[in-house]
Parts: sequence; structure tokens; C-alpha cells
Amino acid sequence: MISFQDNSSRKTGRRYENLAESFLVSAGYEIIERNWQSRHKEIDLIAAKDRTIVFVEVKAVRSDSFGHPVERIDDRKRKNLIAAAEHFLAERNIAGQDIRFDVITFRKGKLEHYRDAFGR
Repeated sequence: MISFQDNSSRKTGRRYENLAESFLVSAGYEIIERNWQSRHKEIDLIAAKDRTIVFVEVKAVRSDSFGHPVERIDDRKRKNLIAAAEHFLAERNIAGQDIRFDVITFRKGKLEHYRDAFGR
């Protein structure tokens, strides 16, 4: 598969995912998966805490020119994340488990954690 994202963008993305992972671990989450892929969909981080599986999208921006990073998660992206999460649960044969979707953003050097950012 050809990627149009250059190496520096990928490295930057991984760096923010590492920071998000460190934040979650320090807050008592257990990281289950990183960059889990289902077909053409990806979940940045999958974590667990207090018997809840948390699917985490990580977004970072250099400026607010296009709005807050959490606003960049449109309906299409939400549907893709939900579909990927459902596939993850089915693949692992997980049923009846509490789940939620969180977003961790980075802007102006600040990490912001949005718990339960959207439902399914």
C-alpha cells in the first residue's frame, strides 16, 4: 500500500501517540493495542481501565487555523472508529463489555483528554 503521508509526519504522529500512551498509563490505564488496524481503519490506542475498554483517537495540530483538533473528527471518522471498534470486539470475542471513545488532543503544547467524546 502506498502512503502519501511523509516520514516526518508519521514520526510526529507516533511521537504524539507515545505522549498520549504515557499520559494514559500514568492515569492508570492499561494499553491493550497501539495502531490497531481493521481493513482500512485504524484505532490509535486501545486501553482498559475500571473494566471499560477505551478506544482512543489522538489528534495534534500546529495551529487553530482549521479549528480545535477535536472538531476534526467528523461523522465519517467517528463511523470508521466505531466500525473498527466493533470489529476489534468481534475479533476478540468480547461481548457485554463497557466501552467508550476518548479523544486526546495536542495543541499549543497542551494535552487535552476528552473522555467519552462520542458514543456509538
